[in-house]
Amino acid sequence: MNQHMRPEPIPLIDIAAQRRRLGKSIDDAVSRVLNHCQFINGPEVTALETALAAFSGAKHVVSCASGTDALLMVLMARNVGPGDAVLCPSFTFCATGEAVALTGATPVFVDVDEATFNIDPASLKRGIATARQRGLKPRAVIVVDLFGQSADHDAIGAVTEAEGLFVLDDAAQGFGASYKGRKLGTFGLATATSFFPAKPLGCYGDGGAIFTDDDELANTLRSIRVHGQGSDKYDNVRLGLTGRLDTMQAAVLIEKLKIFDDEIAARNKIADRYARGLGNVVTVPRLTSGCTSVWAQYTIRLPKGTDRDGFAAALMAQGIPTAVYYTKSMHQQTAYRNYPVAEGGLPVSESLSEDVISLPMHAYLDEATQDRVIQAVRGALSS
Repeated sequence: MNQHMRPEPIPLIDIAAQRRRLGKSIDDAVSRVLNHCQFINGPEVTALETALAAFSGAKHVVSCASGTDALLMVLMARNVGPGDAVLCPSFTFCATGEAVALTGATPVFVDVDEATFNIDPASLKRGIATARQRGLKPRAVIVVDLFGQSADHDAIGAVTEAEGLFVLDDAAQGFGASYKGRKLGTFGLATATSFFPAKPLGCYGDGGAIFTDDDELANTLRSIRVHGQGSDKYDNVRLGLTGRLDTMQAAVLIEKLKIFDDEIAARNKIADRYARGLGNVVTVPRLTSGCTSVWAQYTIRLPKGTDRDGFAAALMAQGIPTAVYYTKSMHQQTAYRNYPVAEGGLPVSESLSEDVISLPMHAYLDEATQDRVIQAVRGALSS
């Protein structure tokens, strides 16, 4: 009788399990905000920025309304605009290039490394040359620490220093990871991150933050996030945004940050088990020497010729969800297909968009449930 029952579905990312763990601490944090009623710029916002600075090692942290705003605010602070080029990997979430386009500047898309999914320094060099050939002024590189692993900041930094570009690190998926012993948040001019609920460190809505050691930049960012406010509330000295992080989200993040290191360790154990269980049937993600990951996603590459949709359907029939990040790289998307790409094209990005798929990944994935995923993957491929 029970043989026809559908297997119990498991979550791709289990925010509810974390909520159960945090329990009363979240309830109390939210209650404190409800009691003091400082919903904008309440004391929890400053407390969170202080805690994030201590965690990352950055001198300044400027919280904001989203990861997209974090990227946009840095570009605005550096007066990036029409005629400028900003180099971006194409294999990333659209916010990376979107923030550039919103300033009026031109995103120039470059390719990524097929093993790490992060920006390829050789393609970056070609992209800079392409920008100049188009009559654009290269100003910056947005580096993405994709799926949780740090990019190769030394190699990228060598290129940008030689070319006179500043680096904006998009650590929306990678905050908490490190590169050669330094946590993300301390590379380049600034680092942007997102606290979208599904991120390794996520709030219960939208949120973001910017990390920098540059005093002048930090002051400008604080102005931009409140409509370009000057010393007087009603004397706005520049164009800005409504870019604040609200107090309720800050209160939630303070509690989540307390368990973040423990969750990162759990994610790494789960990633290791996946690699052992699947490494001989799919291409599993590889960490570069000196890099760590927070495993925002666990993204595999299917063997060539595999029907990805059929594979996903086979897993879903067993209650196992999957996701594809990203079915189209940015340069293939309708809104961005007319922007320049590095000379030689972006073959790795295009190939990845055809064969990657992400499996359930979160800090609360127990071994029995993970074994279900591993067995389902192996079974779907063998059939």
